This record gives sequence, structure tokens and C-alpha cells, in this order.
Amino acid sequence: MLAACGKGGDAQRPLPEVKQAAVSEAVFTEDVDTVSTLEAGDLVQLAAQASGRIIELKITQGDRVTAGQLLMTLDQAQEQAKLAGLKAKEQRDLLELKRYEFLVPLGAAEASERDQRRAIYIASREEVRAQEATLAYSNLQSPIAGTVADVTVQVGDVVRNGDPFTKLIRNNILEARVEVPSIYASRIRLGLPVLLSLPGRNEVMASSSVMSVDPGINSGTQALLVRAQFPNPDGRLRNGQRLRTRVQLDSRQQPSVPFAAVTQTSGQSFVFRLGTLKELEAQPGKADLARIKRGIERGVIPSATLFALQTPVNLGALQNNRYPVTKGLKLGQHVITSNLLSLRHGVPVKVQN
Repeated sequence: MLAACGKGGDAQRPLPEVKQAAVSEAVFTEDVDTVSTLEAGDLVQLAAQASGRIIELKITQGDRVTAGQLLMTLDQAQEQAKLAGLKAKEQRDLLELKRYEFLVPLGAAEASERDQRRAIYIASREEVRAQEATLAYSNLQSPIAGTVADVTVQVGDVVRNGDPFTKLIRNNILEARVEVPSIYASRIRLGLPVLLSLPGRNEVMASSSVMSVDPGINSGTQALLVRAQFPNPDGRLRNGQRLRTRVQLDSRQQPSVPFAAVTQTSGQSFVFRLGTLKELEAQPGKADLARIKRGIERGVIPSATLFALQTPVNLGALQNNRYPVTKGLKLGQHVITSNLLSLRHGVPVKVQN
């Protein structure tokens, strides 16, 4: 196209078409990027409170239960028989106590014998109460409201006292235990934003803030334990889920350019800035200004044409497909975001948008 600016060129070649974007402010953060495992604040390991055979199981995995709801019933035949025997013994011991209470005032028995019979009766009564409590344990009730996890028993199974068989999980509030490298320890403080997202993605699933910081460093991992709680009203988060976790140490607004506007040569970053002829004259580089001016004079190049000005820039780390600009550009300037490989400094261009 510039060849047509010479004396022998009358044909006007089309200007290369490019897209542009403004240098605009964007929010950039300094993050500690790690992985954490979510833990439910309310998680109860359910275990049999008595031994016996399961005759009724009222829950399956995924069921939602309320506090006090009956979950499981064990066979009570042996325990009922034992209770009947203990009650019979309690009645005999009570009758014996009453007999001695009648005889002692008559002088037919010693007061010490009456006291001994009273102790025997009290022991029998407590045995009955203990057995009644054992029978109550045969009907296992939910201690909290929550969702039932995997149930490892079924009707007919024999369980022993203390055998775990499922968990109750309440996922309405989850806690992330975040291990932050100790080099950031001096910058961690309460209230810093904490963001959760799926591994390998930037989309934020939930956000919270640092609620507690461990006073010590783990000697093995050299990490600082930070905790954050996440409300979970829609149930997107789950107990035990491992997620990308970012603790934001700092947040600031900076001038920025899109990723598509940046090229690199020999370790230096460049953008092609849109500029007028006057700006090109102030930054001529290797552009043939005389030839360009002849083209404008002959009408080959429109007088309002913009030019691609290759500009070295200093950039920060890429975030959300944009680079923060620390040197080389100002807010409001425009950069080219397409057709970069066919451009060179000083080339006149046609802006599509």
C-alpha cells in the first residue's frame, strides 16, 4: 500500500482492517492460590447404642431427617426378657424391705438388717432403670437435622454397641481449612476475601472472608492454617469437596489491555497503539514519514487515517484475560487486538469497530 505512495503508483490498496480496544481500568488482585477441602460444621457419625438385630431401618442414603426422628429399631426380645427379670427381683427386694420395716419396730429384727435390705432394694431399682435406658437405645433417633450419608447396614443385620453405620451431614454452612505458605504469614489477617472455584476454572462458586488464623506454623508443611466459613443455601457445595481456594492479599485498580493486544519479542512486551500522523511524527521509529505524507497529499491515504504505533509496555500478571499495564500506556488510549502479525510500526490501518 505504501508503494502506491510513490510517483509511479496511482492505485490505492485497501488498508489492513483491525479491531481495537480501549486502555481501561480493571481490578487486579494478589492471590494465594491453593486447594482446600470443605468440612460441614454439623457432621455426626451415627453408631448403634446397643447390640442387637435390626428389625426396622427407616433411612436410606440422601434422606433428609429432622432432630428426634426415629432412624432404626433393634430386636428387643432379649432385653425385654432381661428387664422383666430385673423388675421381678426389684419387687421381691421391695417386699423384703417392707417386711423388715414392719419387724424392726416390733423388736423382731435388727435395724442393721433393715438397712441392708434397703441397700439391696436400691441396687435392684437402679438395675431396672439402667436396663430401661438400654431398651431406649434400641430405638435410635436422629440427634440433629441433616442429610443421611451412605448407610452400611440393612434390616436383619446384627450390630454391636458402638458400631458406626452412617453419618448425618448438614451442608448449610461449610468450612474451608486453607493452608497458606508461611512466607505470606505477615500479610494474612482477618477479613481478607476467600474465593472458591472448581479446579482449573476462574468462575467463583462462593465467596467469604478469613474468620480465624492459627497462631502457629505447621512445622512439617511450613504452612499457616486459615479458616473461612461459606453459607450454602443452594446446596452447590458439599462436605469433603476439594476446591480451588484463593485468599486475596491485595486488590487494586490498574490500567489494562486485553490479552489479544500483546505480542512479545526478545522478552519485551509490545502493543500496537492507534495513533494519528502527529503522534507517529513524535514516535517515528523506522516509518517512512516522507512517503506517508506523499500518500496523504496524493489522496492515496485518507487524511484522517490512524496508524499502528508499536509501543513497548511493562505488564503485570495476566488475570481474567487482561494484563495490568504499569508503564507505556495511558487510560483512554486504544490498542489493536487483531491482525497483529501483519502489522509493523507506522502502518496505516482501518479500524473495524
